[in-house]
Amino acid sequence: MEAQSVFVTCREGRGIITVHRPQVLNAIDWDTFFQLQAALDRLIDDQAVRVVVLTGSGDKAFISGGDIREELSMDGLSSYRWSLTGHKLCATIEASPKPVVAAVNGYCLGGGFEFALACDFILCSENARFGAPESKLGVCCGFGGNIRLPRIIGKQRAKEILMTGRMVDAQEAYRIGLVSRVVSQDRLMAAADEFCADLLNKSANVLDFIKRAVDYGTETDLRSAAQYEAALFGVISATSDKKEGMRAFLEKRTPVFQDR
Repeated sequence: MEAQSVFVTCREGRGIITVHRPQVLNAIDWDTFFQLQAALDRLIDDQAVRVVVLTGSGDKAFISGGDIREELSMDGLSSYRWSLTGHKLCATIEASPKPVVAAVNGYCLGGGFEFALACDFILCSENARFGAPESKLGVCCGFGGNIRLPRIIGKQRAKEILMTGRMVDAQEAYRIGLVSRVVSQDRLMAAADEFCADLLNKSANVLDFIKRAVDYGTETDLRSAAQYEAALFGVISATSDKKEGMRAFLEKRTPVFQDR
């Protein structure tokens, strides 16, 4: 077991996961994988946490990908297990009932790029650089990048980024719909705080249901998606939060949701 490379802090409903391997631009190795998975599981289970933020330490990198020295030594079976581990982490992010926000500072490449794609929102600083350099290394994405990227920005743009391995800067990422917001480098975490504030004052159940409806609806046919949405709407309409939200509107006051 190497030194701790993933740190978790919790404050005011926010659970912040920070990857800290500055000597390799926060690249991921096996041990960091396991620490990341444990951190995510912990925050998802923590009822005091309402929004999860994933970021990297320093201002040079979010996560620069997998640790190439470690990957170079992997055989086929090890690489298969490595890929499954990455898919599990991304699936945990996507299945989280709580919103997951990627706060990207600097390089967001390879596996780090794939982790960000699994998040509900990506905020980035002006020095952010996104990309999938795997094609330059004789491999391809292994954590779902080939699947998620085209669903976010379209097939043609995704193929260009994945096949050429070129990096996309912050402004292009915003223009093609890859990120939600671009802010100055020194304001990234403050901007993430502000973004989270707009989620913290909502019913946790409503946010969970919206996430489910959007994710399922974009992956199935329209008729099935409409039926699923109607079922979710019926369930959420039976909650106390619905009554509180509508009464607060009529009474011209701020609602106090209880997540039930």
